[in-house]
Amino acid sequence: MERVLAGDLKSAMGRGPVRLMGWLHHQRQLSHVAFVLLRDRSGVVQLVVEDAAVRSFVAALRAETVLSAIGTVVANEQAPGGFEVHDVTFEVVSEPADDPPLELRRPTLKEHLPTILDSAAVALRHPRLRASWRLGAASLAGFRSALDARDFTEIATPKLVSSATEGGANVFTVDYFGRPAYLAQSPQLYKQAMVGVFERVYEVGPVFRAEPHDTTRHLAEYVSLDVEMGFITEHSELMTLLRDVLASMLEAINQRESRSLALLDLRLPDLPAAIPEVDFVEAQRMIEAATGEEVVGEPDLAPAHERWLGEWAAREHGSDFLFVTGYPTVKRPFYTHPRPDRPEQTNSFDLLFRGVELVTGGQRLHRHDDYLSALAARELDPAPFAAYLDAFKYGMPPHGGFAIGLERWIARITGAQNVREVTLFPRDSTRLSP
Repeated sequence: MERVLAGDLKSAMGRGPVRLMGWLHHQRQLSHVAFVLLRDRSGVVQLVVEDAAVRSFVAALRAETVLSAIGTVVANEQAPGGFEVHDVTFEVVSEPADDPPLELRRPTLKEHLPTILDSAAVALRHPRLRASWRLGAASLAGFRSALDARDFTEIATPKLVSSATEGGANVFTVDYFGRPAYLAQSPQLYKQAMVGVFERVYEVGPVFRAEPHDTTRHLAEYVSLDVEMGFITEHSELMTLLRDVLASMLEAINQRESRSLALLDLRLPDLPAAIPEVDFVEAQRMIEAATGEEVVGEPDLAPAHERWLGEWAAREHGSDFLFVTGYPTVKRPFYTHPRPDRPEQTNSFDLLFRGVELVTGGQRLHRHDDYLSALAARELDPAPFAAYLDAFKYGMPPHGGFAIGLERWIARITGAQNVREVTLFPRDSTRLSP
């Protein structure tokens, strides 16, 4: 008998007995009937058990027992999903060795976040946690779809590198056959080199940041969605592409994960046809005028200032998204292209989503001599960058790109207060397991 999922019971009406397979989510034993909730990847279904022997059999089972159940589908508006299964017989497929450490039956987990993270393999079975990550999976599909349609090539680059090529950020050092190597902070330098091969590339993969941030939005390892595009004239082309990529990610969530959105009671943000933007210096002036803080001249925006700008964009433009452009040269990596009219600023941008930085991007340098000058201006030794610089010796088109942090994207979509809530197995300054 072919298996039917809990979320597909409507299509099984009138077909006679059906087989469901999943986990024993919860059961409620009454005097003459038992209500058993079975959970599979599509949701939860209610099984109605009236036979005394079957009720006794089920009552002895632990939560999270893996079951096969055969019964008849019946419509019931009061049941989860509007359907339930009657005349049920069970078979134990796999019996747990212990009781689960969390109460998965509750609509929302009541345990504290550290407890949830310590028991991630079980906690992630909870429908709400699972639904959050399914939004991320759909986002990945939308990300790839948008770029594949624009003739981008997906690449895979090394995560073990010979030098701390980004410069400035902390890195993880590893022993590589007796010599030091580093976990890559991003695929930045490789994806630029690949513009000279494929013109348009993207990558989905982990990046590593040994930054001592113990905040609700930082991780030591996260999934980065990286894009690099050749033959651009300015960074505004990247901003247009980014807007279209985000639209595809949101569309994929809507099309693929309507159940997850309903379970989480979420409404996706409206993405404007043209995302509003503000120059970095102008943004500082607005913040200073509104708050009285002296921020003009600072090289970056503090998280509180990003939140203020997010509120401003929502209030003045009705947008959850805001581009901030023209970040100072001193704050951006050495490969960032300066503004031709104001070299103290760059052809770069951040995208704020609901008041939090989600994306960083911009135009890159593409001439070999400009790289040597940029490294010299920052008093950086070109030797560790030799392999990278070689890519620019043989003709590289004007290019640029951006990177989206997947976990931060999911956190902003779901309204999670801590990015660890929507990360499968988070890594930070204190957590290395499970």
